[in-house]
Amino acid sequence: MELNLERDICFFDLEATGLNVIRDRIVQIAIIKYFANGKEPEELELMINPGIPISEEAMSVHGITPKDLSNKPTFQQVAQKIYDFIGKADLGGYNSNRFDVPLLMEEFARVGIEFDVTKRRTIDVQRIFYKMEPRTLRAALRFYTGKTLENAHSALADVQATVDVFKGQLEYYKDTDLIDDDGNTIKTPIKNDIQTLHDFTTDLKTIDATQRLKYNQDGVVVFNFGKYMGQPVAEVIAKDKPYYHWIQNKEFSTQVKQIVKQIYKDYEKAQR
Repeated sequence: MELNLERDICFFDLEATGLNVIRDRIVQIAIIKYFANGKEPEELELMINPGIPISEEAMSVHGITPKDLSNKPTFQQVAQKIYDFIGKADLGGYNSNRFDVPLLMEEFARVGIEFDVTKRRTIDVQRIFYKMEPRTLRAALRFYTGKTLENAHSALADVQATVDVFKGQLEYYKDTDLIDDDGNTIKTPIKNDIQTLHDFTTDLKTIDATQRLKYNQDGVVVFNFGKYMGQPVAEVIAKDKPYYHWIQNKEFSTQVKQIVKQIYKDYEKAQR
């Protein structure tokens, strides 16, 4: 099945030193780029020296050791190459909204490159799968394609399996309705259309990947943590400016800091 694209899309997978999107670093990245003009897909795969230790838990999953990375480039040395390869493409992956996208954003931010995802549509294949058939990537590949996942947790093998699962989902669910948790019927939510799938796989109430901010029922941005949980961000930073500076200086994601900073700027502008 050919993907129905109006814009290029990059499916990608990261292997890392651990699971913390702020503290941990990328050790391997693999990208398959699909072109809206029908051009043959292109691949990029890089091993990266993270400059920090790899956790034992991470090594037990992906099998990448410090010795494997000793002579590999740092992220700073390959950042521009990755950024240029992705270009203005939409993004897709498996659990990418919660892990791969924010981790990649943090890596770019550390080397002074702004990787703006607000104008990109994101397809999280795991969210399609978990909503329709809660399983693992290995089971998803077997379920939708009949294939067996070889070299699991090799970034390129995982991203190719993700694309295969995605195509299998498009075919399998093309005429399927979804009954949600409230008993509402959603007519054929899985279509070969990137915007439809972006809307389906994205939690529209949660604003950032780390779920620190969200929209309330009135569409106002509120805090989703701490002593101001549920309170509007604009109102909080208006009366408690030290809290704004605390967020900017503490271990919050680049995405959270940027959103709060913009709200702060908009508030100050409105007061003039």
